[in-house]
Amino acid sequence: MSSSIGDNIKITIFGESHGEAIGVILENIPAGEFIDMDMLNNFLQRRAPGKSKYTTKRKEKDMPIFLSGIKDNFTTGSPISAIIKNSDMRSKDYTNLENTFRPSHADFTSYYKYNNFNDKKGGGHFSGRLTAPLCIAGGIIIQILERKNIYIGAHLLQIGNIKDKKFDDVNLSIDELRAPLSNNLPVLSLDSQFKMQTLLDEVSKANDSIGASIECAVLNIPIGIGNPMFDGIENKISQYIFGIPGVKGIQFGTGFDGVNLLGSQNNDPYYYDKNNIKLKSNNSGGILGGISTGMPIIFNIAMKPTPSISKVQQSVDINKGENIELSIKGRHDPCIGIRAVPVVESATAIAIYDMLMN
Repeated sequence: MSSSIGDNIKITIFGESHGEAIGVILENIPAGEFIDMDMLNNFLQRRAPGKSKYTTKRKEKDMPIFLSGIKDNFTTGSPISAIIKNSDMRSKDYTNLENTFRPSHADFTSYYKYNNFNDKKGGGHFSGRLTAPLCIAGGIIIQILERKNIYIGAHLLQIGNIKDKKFDDVNLSIDELRAPLSNNLPVLSLDSQFKMQTLLDEVSKANDSIGASIECAVLNIPIGIGNPMFDGIENKISQYIFGIPGVKGIQFGTGFDGVNLLGSQNNDPYYYDKNNIKLKSNNSGGILGGISTGMPIIFNIAMKPTPSISKVQQSVDINKGENIELSIKGRHDPCIGIRAVPVVESATAIAIYDMLMN
C-alpha cells in the first residue's frame, strides 16, 4: 500500500482511522525554515472533527507530535516526521460491517486488493481521517510559501444546489482569499451560508448526506512555472487533489463550462500595463500549456456526498452469500466538503512548492 508522493518534496502518509496514531513524513524541506506552531495548530483546527453541528461528532484534538526534523521551531534539514494520536474511536460502530461492504466505500475494492487483511474500522487507511497528517505537511509548506509572497485559499463554492460567490479570478486580493475564515462555514457570502446551513439541517434530519464543490486559488505565482504535456501545473495539482478521499472531479478556469462558449468568449486577451504584458480575463485559470501565466491559478473540485449514511441501503453478506439491507452506524459528516477546504489548500501548497523546487 503506497501513500507517498513528490518529486522534489516527498510526503508519506501512514496510519489508520482507528489505529493508535496517524502521521506524516515530509522529506527535503530546506533547513532553517521557521514554523509558527500556533499558526499551524490553528490551521489544523479548521479540519479537525467535532467543531460544528455540521460535521462529525467525533472529538479529536489533532495536536501534532513532532518526532524529528524541527528543533526550536526551525526545520533542521532532516525528514520531518509527526504523528497525531487517535483518542475518540468507537470501533463497536463497525462490528456489523465485518462481512459486508458499505456502498460507495473502498471496503469493496480493498477486500479484493488486500485479501481482507486491511483494517476496515472507520475506513482504515482509506478514511478521511488521514487528511489530518496531510494538513500538517500542507500547513508547514503554506507558511514557507507565504514568505515567498505566494498565498493559497479556498472556500465552499457549492453544497447541493446552493452556490457561493466565486473568487474574483482577475483582481483577487489576499483579503478576499482569507474572507471565508471569518464565517461559520468557509464561504464568501453570508446569504449563501444561511441557505447552506438550512439545507444541511434538512439533509441531516433525513439521515442522508450531500455533495459539495470547493474553489481554490493561488496568488502571485510567477510566469513560467510548470511544464508542457505530462508535468504541467494542472497535472501536478490534480495528482495531489485526487489523494483526498471523496474527490471525483476537477476543473481549471472555465473548465467544462467552456464547452458552452465560443473561442472569442473563452480566450484571454493580452494588453500592456506600462511595460508588463497582462491578461484582461482569466478563463484559462492562470495556466496555458501547463505553465503559469502570472494570473491567479483558479480551479474547483467536486466532492461526492459522504457515503456513510444512516438510511437503509442495499449490500451483501459475504459469509452467507446473501443480499442484505444495511444501516450504517457511527459519526459522520453530512457534507465532507466543509472540512475538506483546508485539505484542498494543503494538497495545493505541496504541489506548488514541489514545482517551485525544480
